[in-house]
Amino acid sequence: MQDDSGMTTSVRGVIARAKGEPVEVTTVLVPDPGPGEARVRVQACGVCHTDLHYREGGIGEDFPYLLGHEAAGVVEAVGAGVTVVAPGDFVILNWRAVCGQCRACKRGRPWYCFATHNATQKMTLEDGTPLSPALGIGAFIEQTLVAAGQCTKVDPAVPPEVAGLLGCGVMAGLGAALNTGGVSRGDSVAVIGCGGVGDGAVLGARLAGATTIIAVDVDPRKLDWARQFGATDVINSREADPVAGIQELTGGNGADVVIEAVGLPETYRQAFYARDLAGILVQVGVPTPDMRIELPLLDLFGRGGALKSSWYGDCLPERDFPMLTALYLQGRLPLEKFVSETIPLDGIEDAFAKMERGEVLRSVVTL
Repeated sequence: MQDDSGMTTSVRGVIARAKGEPVEVTTVLVPDPGPGEARVRVQACGVCHTDLHYREGGIGEDFPYLLGHEAAGVVEAVGAGVTVVAPGDFVILNWRAVCGQCRACKRGRPWYCFATHNATQKMTLEDGTPLSPALGIGAFIEQTLVAAGQCTKVDPAVPPEVAGLLGCGVMAGLGAALNTGGVSRGDSVAVIGCGGVGDGAVLGARLAGATTIIAVDVDPRKLDWARQFGATDVINSREADPVAGIQELTGGNGADVVIEAVGLPETYRQAFYARDLAGILVQVGVPTPDMRIELPLLDLFGRGGALKSSWYGDCLPERDFPMLTALYLQGRLPLEKFVSETIPLDGIEDAFAKMERGEVLRSVVTL
């Protein structure tokens, strides 16, 4: 509903009030969009590990946080000067609203933009307390305020619970294979860690034409999921050495591209040695600040190739989201398989628990 001043909209949203405390559904005031901003009615938002990191204080201390970021919805209103979207547009929200002016953008590499922007105005609690939106979005909410550049228009024929997946985790995995890793026809690819991001990488490798796609995980259930997305072989790393297994499945050489989707020193080391000579390692798993990796310098020199990190799958939303949703509508990209369940706004805590137990690929809030 609109308040009497016509300047804010009162909606329900999910916040993390303090470190480690359970999230809560509460009333949030959303300002009318100012210059360069858009207000979006959220239709679906995936429950991502990043939201749990926010709740646990693993990303920052700017509580209270308005959680949620992997979302799709419809533009309700736009502020002055906005031309990229209009009310009624179906959009995927993204946390890479490129500036067009930084050194990366000017070098023709906007997917590395150093100055991505968010809404200027703050969403608040009823008492005026400003909220920190997760990844500059905050989408576990009925309506949210974002920078207009954070809205990417796509075909409304795509179900919101599917489209929103491209807002973070699945795009990170797809992009790790397609953009960062540069997987091409006939390549051999290994993916270590087969949650939502890892299975996105498996699907990306399949889409790119890789002929050998090896999925590695400690959970048999996740290995079964990886097969559904295109893995040709699986290795349970609780039961077998993944490096030796990957080498055996690639003629003794190692994979052309190894994608590390866990974010641990141990799995990074496995990925490093599971590559073929001059192979590519792509790290998309997010480590914690205390983690360290030690490798012999001679091995770094002698094995050659490339060690890359992939941030949001090196995606460019305005390029990648319309293309990937088109592939979905053509039946070539089964994004719907990532949706394990749809839940209400008050189901976030249960979804966090299922995610930690490895029971779901994605729980998706629908509004």
